Amino acid sequence: MDVLDFLIHGFAVALQPQHLLLAMIGCTIGTLIGALPGLGPVNGVALLIPLAFNFGLEPTAALILLVSVYYGCMYGGRISSIVLNIPGDEPAMMTTLDGYPMAQAGRGGEALGLSAVASFVGAIIATIGLTLFAPLLVKVAIRFGPAEYFALFVLAFATIGGVTSGSFTKSFIAAALGLLLGTVGIDPVSSVDRYTFGWYELYDGIDYIVALVGLFAVSECLLFLERDRDTATASLKVGSAMPGMRRSLSCAPTIGRGSIIGFISGVLPGAGASLGSFLAYVLEKRWWGTRGRFGSGDPRGVAAPEAGNNAAAGGALIPMLSLGIPGSGTTAILLALLLSMNITPGPLLFEQQPDMVWGLVAALFIGNLMLLVLNIPLVGLFAKVLQAPAWFLMPMVTLVAFVGIFSLNNSAFDLYMMLGFGVLGYLLRKLDIPTVPVVLGLLLGGQMEFNLRRAMSISGGDWSILWSSGISIGIYAFAVSLLLAGLAYALVIKKRLE
Repeated sequence: MDVLDFLIHGFAVALQPQHLLLAMIGCTIGTLIGALPGLGPVNGVALLIPLAFNFGLEPTAALILLVSVYYGCMYGGRISSIVLNIPGDEPAMMTTLDGYPMAQAGRGGEALGLSAVASFVGAIIATIGLTLFAPLLVKVAIRFGPAEYFALFVLAFATIGGVTSGSFTKSFIAAALGLLLGTVGIDPVSSVDRYTFGWYELYDGIDYIVALVGLFAVSECLLFLERDRDTATASLKVGSAMPGMRRSLSCAPTIGRGSIIGFISGVLPGAGASLGSFLAYVLEKRWWGTRGRFGSGDPRGVAAPEAGNNAAAGGALIPMLSLGIPGSGTTAILLALLLSMNITPGPLLFEQQPDMVWGLVAALFIGNLMLLVLNIPLVGLFAKVLQAPAWFLMPMVTLVAFVGIFSLNNSAFDLYMMLGFGVLGYLLRKLDIPTVPVVLGLLLGGQMEFNLRRAMSISGGDWSILWSSGISIGIYAFAVSLLLAGLAYALVIKKRLE
């Protein structure tokens, strides 16, 4: 049987009434979870795994339910990013940069409609790639060792100045602060605790979700308390979603580029949707240069990261299914689910469990169509949140943040950490230092250090291993070119201002 025959057989599995119902339930629940600030696909999938076991779902049905939740969360994360300037999860951070300014300009419905289409296209492209090009992409991913991964993260930080429209220097200061925070916890090699100050809660490092909610949600509430309460968001006008649908045609090249970048990032184990969203946004901003209005409400600044993070979500399934290596935190949870059901992902999975694998692939196509149909009619409902008075909305956001963070580990320490990061975010924003690079440094710093230490262990301390392969050299050359281009651009802007 060829790929088309397998896919047809997969649709026969996915179109069974039980599987269709589970896909719809998963998409709906996932969208709601993704829209809640501080939650995300990792928590959404983790919360529903006990439900899958309690209902006695067989592996195919359980995987369809949880992957539908996964995709739904990736869709839903954009809602609070655009409406409240609070990302629903890490990959949705980049959407806040242009999505929220569009909402402030009365184009919230347009931003939500455009993001829904970009998410759909990115996810569909990733699913097609999963179907047709998985063997080739897996071979490329296998070539990446610790040194190549380190070079990839260097590339990410070399382009950190392109994330925001503010000062190039302040962006790097914020990224350095994030890297510093990323060293908190147990040393990955020597197992010595670092900067924990005797608190056992910090042995596993700083929880990304806690930091994210504090830096965005709590700091936003603190800034609101400082502002005049009479200037509520009720004055913002909500636009129609139809312009966003039409705008998606003009943004088609952006969506295509973001999807490809995100998919490649997702296929690389450990890179994930955060890096895919980040690179899609930065490279698109570099592509347009001064012709764009990135950071102040450019639709392409919404389309690129949304296509990137949803494509990365699909790409992350390739190493999980083909190699048994999770490509992201969520696929690690899915891997744990399969292992608990005595199913071992790997090269033999496609031969031993064809119904499950191809049924899942077909369910991804169906689930993405469900999500598009579900999200477009509800765009107006989501956008109506913008009309709620700030004095009502902000306490609700604070309540959701506190309840969501406490429910993660039932820990009061997490609440104190969230408040601490809220104060930090407030101070950074008062000093006009962007908070997005702080979170990116915290997210990517741990993996960057881990791969550096692994490379050093393999080479016996020889630093030349970091640039010993053609892949590493190519990535470093690209990073240097982008860094020099960013510095040159900053100098040109400075001279113009003078």
